Amino acid sequence: MAEETVQNNKPETQVGEKFWYVVHTQTGHEDKVKGKILTQIKVQNFADKVFNVLVPTEDVVEVKQNKKTLRKRKFFPGYILVEMILTSQSYWFIRNIIGVTGFLGDPTPVPLPEEEIAGIVELTTSNDGKPKHAVEFNHGEQVRITEGPFKHFVGVIEEVNETKNKLKVMVTVFDRATPVEVDYLQVEKIN
Repeated sequence: MAEETVQNNKPETQVGEKFWYVVHTQTGHEDKVKGKILTQIKVQNFADKVFNVLVPTEDVVEVKQNKKTLRKRKFFPGYILVEMILTSQSYWFIRNIIGVTGFLGDPTPVPLPEEEIAGIVELTTSNDGKPKHAVEFNHGEQVRITEGPFKHFVGVIEEVNETKNKLKVMVTVFDRATPVEVDYLQVEKIN
């Protein structure tokens, strides 16, 4: 019996070719859905239609109660990427996984361009061994220093050095503006 191919908006899509598709999930359930898909691929013998599942993440460092914690931050909360050959059977295989709410572009899912998926994969793998800081700082923002000799001082960010995770903060000491170099983890934003 010939498989029915789901119609695509991309004319260059060939029947039987594998592409990456964006699948919408319940927010916070991306890893669970990925696990369920990988399990069901084995159980239902879909390894010839569904090849890869990706939850794009990066490692970030954040400070909570004066302790550094390392965690994974999702680039696209509520979405996963699935490399598959899109047929009626593979479409409904993914749609029927608990936690999946649909494909991006439903009712006619559109594959991601190769350049986009290459960029996303590069982002997830190119952390050069150093986790990023969870909070981003910008020139002119007010921060409070939380560690070191200038603890509790409030200042304004003059320079941001992202490669070294350092900030130059102007604080007022004895009525004079003084530049202080601090690590990202030694300051907190003032809202």
